[in-house]
Amino acid sequence: MEFSDLNWALVAPLIGIQLLLIIIALVDLSKVEHTNGPKWMWVLITLFISILGPILYFIFGKKHSS
Repeated sequence: MEFSDLNWALVAPLIGIQLLLIIIALVDLSKVEHTNGPKWMWVLITLFISILGPILYFIFGKKHSS
C-alpha cells in the first residue's frame, strides 16, 4: 500500500482525534500538581503510545479526588 492509496476520509479524523487527546492530556498534566507516578513518565506515555497513551493517563495517571 502506497501513501497515496490511503483513504484520507478515514485517516484524517483519527489523526485529529489523536492530536486533540495528546494536547488535552499534556495541558492537564501541566496544570495538575500530583499524578499517579512521575509526570515525566506520563508525558512519555502520552506522546509515544498513540491514541491509547492519553486515555491511559486519564484513567490511571490522573489522581481523582475521592
